[in-house]
Amino acid sequence: MRLLGASAPERIWAMGNLDLLARPLLALFCSSRCPGATILKTYDVVRSLRDSGVTVISGFHSPMEKECLRLLVRGPQPIVICPARSIESMRIPSEWRTPLAAGRLLILSPFETKHPRVTAETAQYRNRFAAALADRILIPHAAPGSRTEAFMREVEGWGKRVVAADHLLGGSPNLMR
Repeated sequence: MRLLGASAPERIWAMGNLDLLARPLLALFCSSRCPGATILKTYDVVRSLRDSGVTVISGFHSPMEKECLRLLVRGPQPIVICPARSIESMRIPSEWRTPLAAGRLLILSPFETKHPRVTAETAQYRNRFAAALADRILIPHAAPGSRTEAFMREVEGWGKRVVAADHLLGGSPNLMR
């Protein structure tokens, strides 16, 4: 949390297995619109992450991120989901219940009850929060001039290893090295 400096949350709400935070974490972020070739390659990479047992952390908010979560919840690997809102009165989606009960899902939020809805500001803060917790960052697509591209540059400035689309299209790298 030191990467967030003065904007680090004072309190974090959690539901699930907190031990997952002791594992190396790979954060996943993607622009809302994604080229077809990148979508297909991202599916392959996420299946590989799932099969390798890599713990993925994300807000799973953009369409591509949601598809990645759909693939991940079917596997045995741990997942950390960071909603961009309070989780105090959140209804748990049915597809999250089995991994939550199995101890391989953690839902984390830096937002208190007064943030019941996702906003652009809470989504931006949530992304920084998840990236600060992660060891590595995977960004399959950051549209030119997008908030995702600006966020990618910010995280690179933190000294985090960021793997972007051009690396994905060249092969399936070991993302946790």
